Amino acid sequence: MATNRKTSRRLKEKSGELLKLREAALELRISFPTIKQWIYKRKIKSIKTAGGHHRIPQSEVDRLLYRTIGKTGPERALVMRRVSGRNQLVGRIDSVRISGLMAEVKLSIGDQQITSIITASSAREMNLKPGQTAGALIKATEVMILRV
Repeated sequence: MATNRKTSRRLKEKSGELLKLREAALELRISFPTIKQWIYKRKIKSIKTAGGHHRIPQSEVDRLLYRTIGKTGPERALVMRRVSGRNQLVGRIDSVRISGLMAEVKLSIGDQQITSIITASSAREMNLKPGQTAGALIKATEVMILRV
């Protein structure tokens, strides 16, 4: 039992936060049965707890996030607003720094990071917080943040 705890602790440290299946399914915008099938088909990596429950590393959700966004399906169609810009990237908010009239939003997409400067009122209105899923709409030289 002590070995399982040590292994779980090491895996948690290595992979980041561990999510319950329902939490991971919500972030990926898929159903609970679908995430279970993905585990069985080894499409998504999971870690079993000492009690035999599956947990999904946050890094796995991040890896799959961009693949599920944009596929057909009514749930995923609601994720991004319909806009003409095709350069839409979905990731996780790393930081939001509000200073005066402006806000700096850093968004991680895979191993890359995008920084956008938006108005402070927009950041407050969207209630942007680190850890949330957000989309970046890239048009010419501007990057706009879209809360997902």
